Amino acid sequence: MMGANIFLLFPLQFSASDFQFGSGTAVSSTGLIIFASAIVLIIVFFIIMNAVKGGSGSGGGSGSSGGGSKLFAGLALRRLAGNIGLDNEQAKMLEFIFRTDGVTEPEKSINTPDLLDRHFRRAYREIEQKSGSGQDAQDKFSVLFSTRNILENSIIGGLTSTRELGNDITLGFSHGRDKIHVNVVNAKTELLIVEVPRSVLGSQIKIPKGTRLNILFFTKNNKGFSFETRVTGYSTINGHPIMQLAHSNHLRFLSQRRFRRRHAVIACLMYLVYLEGSGKKQRLVVDKRRLTGNIADISVGGCSIKTTTPVQVGARFKIEFTQGESSVAGLGQVLRTNRTGVNTIIHVKFLKLSQKSMNIINAYVYEYAHE
Repeated sequence: MMGANIFLLFPLQFSASDFQFGSGTAVSSTGLIIFASAIVLIIVFFIIMNAVKGGSGSGGGSGSSGGGSKLFAGLALRRLAGNIGLDNEQAKMLEFIFRTDGVTEPEKSINTPDLLDRHFRRAYREIEQKSGSGQDAQDKFSVLFSTRNILENSIIGGLTSTRELGNDITLGFSHGRDKIHVNVVNAKTELLIVEVPRSVLGSQIKIPKGTRLNILFFTKNNKGFSFETRVTGYSTINGHPIMQLAHSNHLRFLSQRRFRRRHAVIACLMYLVYLEGSGKKQRLVVDKRRLTGNIADISVGGCSIKTTTPVQVGARFKIEFTQGESSVAGLGQVLRTNRTGVNTIIHVKFLKLSQKSMNIINAYVYEYAHE
């Protein structure tokens, strides 16, 4: 070993008589200190070189860095997590997620929603495979989704034009008494191409050409925007009718939802919940009679339900539905309602959800679970 040879060449015990120049004068104490310091620096240099060689020979890829570089990378990620607002448990989860998917550029991943979801999806399935469906898995899923939600709300939306919209965006607007939602078909063309609006019965709504519309939408990062446009015409793409809108370069930032929301068509049951008794003896009672409906969109904060039964604002319901092979139940309160033809859209805020139900909803919303 190179380090061992250095020790053989330069023993650590010296005497002043060992350092004589041609004139016979002993080396001064200052010279001796300088000489000894140089020896120490050489020894340290070769030790470091040997450590670097040992680390580089441990394998290739992003996981091949030596322990020192992994430590520094971990510290940098912890600082980044702290700046975002993650607690210690969430920071550890983020480190696990990035390590699982071999992430080498954390900041890039954090600021790229699709990339970030890929990392989280892989970690979700890793937990699912190794921890099963027990309480340990539910605890880990809970931390994973709380971490994802904080990261989601830390991403700054930068949309400036409708040409930047993706095909997964749903646009909402009012036309007369109708509340209409249409999906973007293609935003990269000269005109903004969207689905043809349809009524609750499925019939096409023909909005006159030239009609001005005020559009509202939320991005995948929960950022709310609005813009003004006008209907420029109609056409067909691959046999499907589409509506053409004028592009806008003036998007107004509105707000940000607390939780990511996903459009859905999920059958559900609703049971009216009311208070019985008074004072300390008050208790919640679930009515045996049930209402039926379809969940139109959902997040862990609440959902919208389409039903044919009139419902009062402020009413509380136990809501049950099935997602995949799992059952979900929660207590919700009606915040507002909208009538659309024979249907009523009720907007519900969840008052109580179990940890497992929250994890199931989040897995559906973020599209991490197998469907």
